[in-house]
Amino acid sequence: MAQSLSNIYVHIIFSTKYRQKLIKPEIEDELYKYLGGICKELECYPIKIGGHIDHVHILSSLSKKITLIKYLEEIKKSSSKWIKTKGNFYKDFYWQNGYGAFSVSPTQVNNIKRYIETQKEHHKKMTFQEEYIAFLNKYKIDYNEKYLWD
Repeated sequence: MAQSLSNIYVHIIFSTKYRQKLIKPEIEDELYKYLGGICKELECYPIKIGGHIDHVHILSSLSKKITLIKYLEEIKKSSSKWIKTKGNFYKDFYWQNGYGAFSVSPTQVNNIKRYIETQKEHHKKMTFQEEYIAFLNKYKIDYNEKYLWD
């Protein structure tokens, strides 16, 4: 085959270190736009980015030119450096070490997009930890809770 083609959608979830409530309303829109810019630079086109006070969801395509681990490394590294320039409150900002990445069928993209859009309402009923474990269970990912939150 002469041409390499792909259409991979990924739903990525990661939190602030120790799930600190650092994504304040006054910065969240700018943060999500910045994350979207990083995604575009890496040719992983964002569909929806959102989250809540202690975590982020990114729904995007995954470029055939980058590995998932490199994509996450670039997103976290660049956005962490950027947010530290936003004032003294953010000088100790870090993302958690790990992440969750889940494949998304093209037929489910709109459902995941709506899910991300309703994060604030969703988290009136469920913590980030409960949400994350629900995703791990839904995707049948084996995990040891002892190591999830470091």
